[in-house]
Amino acid sequence: MTYAPPVEEQKFLLRHVVGMAELATSDAFAEATPETVDAIVEGAGAFAAGEFAPLNRIGDEVGARWDDGKVTMPAGFREAYRAYVEGGWGTIAGPAAFGGQGLPLSLASVVMEDLGSANMGFSLCMMLTPAAVEALKHHGTGAQQEMWLPKLVTGEWTGTMNLTEPQAGSDVGALKTRAEPAADGSYRIRGQKIFITFGEHDLADNIVHLVLARLPDAPGGTKGISLFIVPKVLPDGTPNDLRCVSIEHKLGIHASPTCVMSYGDNGGATGWLIGAENAGMRAMFTMMNNARLNVGLQGVSIAERAMQQAIDYARERVQGSRAGQPARIIEHPDVRRMLLRMKALTQAARALAYYCAGQTDRASLGDAAAQARADLLTPLVKAYGTDVGVEVSSLALQVHGGMGYIEETGAAQHYRDSRISPIYEGTNGIQAADLVGRKLGLEGGQVFARLVADIRADAQERGEEGLKDLADDILSLGQGLAGARGDDALAASYPFLTMVSVATAGWLMARQARAAEQAEGDPRFLAMKRTAARYYLDRIVPEALGLKAHVTGGADLLYSVDEDMLSA
Repeated sequence: MTYAPPVEEQKFLLRHVVGMAELATSDAFAEATPETVDAIVEGAGAFAAGEFAPLNRIGDEVGARWDDGKVTMPAGFREAYRAYVEGGWGTIAGPAAFGGQGLPLSLASVVMEDLGSANMGFSLCMMLTPAAVEALKHHGTGAQQEMWLPKLVTGEWTGTMNLTEPQAGSDVGALKTRAEPAADGSYRIRGQKIFITFGEHDLADNIVHLVLARLPDAPGGTKGISLFIVPKVLPDGTPNDLRCVSIEHKLGIHASPTCVMSYGDNGGATGWLIGAENAGMRAMFTMMNNARLNVGLQGVSIAERAMQQAIDYARERVQGSRAGQPARIIEHPDVRRMLLRMKALTQAARALAYYCAGQTDRASLGDAAAQARADLLTPLVKAYGTDVGVEVSSLALQVHGGMGYIEETGAAQHYRDSRISPIYEGTNGIQAADLVGRKLGLEGGQVFARLVADIRADAQERGEEGLKDLADDILSLGQGLAGARGDDALAASYPFLTMVSVATAGWLMARQARAAEQAEGDPRFLAMKRTAARYYLDRIVPEALGLKAHVTGGADLLYSVDEDMLSA
């Protein structure tokens, strides 16, 4: 279960999809020189492979352990986390004013991908802290930023996101956690939160919880929710009134403690308001959107790791014969079909995630069009990236055959770990609803129209008829969904999201194929890049065209079956 970071692939994307050289012409990203970029990509891969990957197995088999409110991580995790902090790997895109390097998010995405491939469960600890940094950077007061950001940016302290409650899952507006004002300007937080990733652990000296709660007399629903900083350890060094009640026993990501957190059992946990009263969802969405991009990247991470293991196994496993000689299974056509599909899907999902990160970097420089495109792409990255992670890890298990179903080979762990990613940070169905309910209408539909126009122009120029047809379809379908009744739009939303994701990823794959035709470098890598792009455009794009019937079918058939019939 070794891990080889895809360094050449990552560098290729940073050059030809992200446009790192263009970003480096700005004053803000001037430090992102070719030498610095290459050093970070190579160093991040070596760090992940050397420090995190060896802990993947023990993380799965032993996992996080809870005892009397305390969570202990497996042997080696504290040392690896300390190396992560000391190496500055969490500071890449952090604000320079608070100890970060101020480099592009695109580079930080490379680090997060490598950590997730090396050890997905462990990497969740690193995933939410940058999201907490973003929330405080955009919505915290100057004093709050000075207090909390320096150690969050370095990773000396970790951050969490506290939304979900037993009665309030995706319906965040149903939460009941209360916040009572105190005389000193702080608040007393009382309530319970569930599914809190790394809500308790022994890796850092403090955990900074960002908690959604209601003030007295707050309006109902999401309009009455506020966001609070609630640290495990208060600034004076005393423990706060909060505790981890238990951790969940899960299908996968055993190295990530998923905590039930109780606040205020002994009078109230001390917290401080972030932003305005009853404006917590705005601040939380800043955090969630950052996390959603990283969850989409987790799909890429687990797909890469599962694919690597499947290829290695297929090259070694001998079964049957060809031309009278023993044959390795990699020589069999159906195994080659699966491996090439895995390669194309992984590269396409990675391109989509990196491209969105590049648009986010441009947005940080004041490019409003890039911000709008990043907003449009975020639900695609989260949903399509995680769908790809599940499909590729399932195919990897299939390549292993019966041995894949045996835990000792490790293929099953990748599949188990991947399966949560389409669920958390907003289910993929919620991402699809966000696409048709909010993102299609950005700027009166012009943000979507501009993306489709870019895809169509490139497809027409290169004679990619399938991609051009898909672009035409998503444009007309999107216009129809914009005027559809609620149930019809939502019933069509998931297949439509897949069509838009494949069209966008196909466009990026075609761009890479063109770059590979002109680039210099390892001829095997460039040939693989062209072949993966060709497979995606010739095999996967036509599959997306076939989803049109799902989009145009409406909701009538879905509701023609009542609940009793479904259980018949």
